[in-house]
Amino acid sequence: MIRTILRWVLALFYLLAGVIHLANPAPFLTIMPPWVPAPELVVALTGIAELAGAAGLLQPWSGPLRRAAGWGLALYALCVWPANFQHMINDHGLHLAYHIPRLAFQPVLIWLALWVSGATDWPGLNRRPDG
Repeated sequence: MIRTILRWVLALFYLLAGVIHLANPAPFLTIMPPWVPAPELVVALTGIAELAGAAGLLQPWSGPLRRAAGWGLALYALCVWPANFQHMINDHGLHLAYHIPRLAFQPVLIWLALWVSGATDWPGLNRRPDG
């Protein structure tokens, strides 16, 4: 049950994030690392990736599409991690109470996408005592 609830929460999070990326890309452009080519295109593609991942997580049956969405969102979260670091750099280290937890939570977000999608059962949180 907790896995289903968290899957819906994560899907809604990515749905909202995708809409925001597409509707208002300007804030995301300001935190784009300078080495990223075609930043406007990258922000648009990240919005599309978030929407596709959310749609995949919302599939009513557990299967390859949902697991692919989990892997895609996990890889997405890994790939956008540099933007989170860039955001902290742009902020000149201010607001560390925001940036440090955000950076530290990224691995949890990666794992969560894999777990709620069924791509992994680690650490076996859904095991029954009898099995």
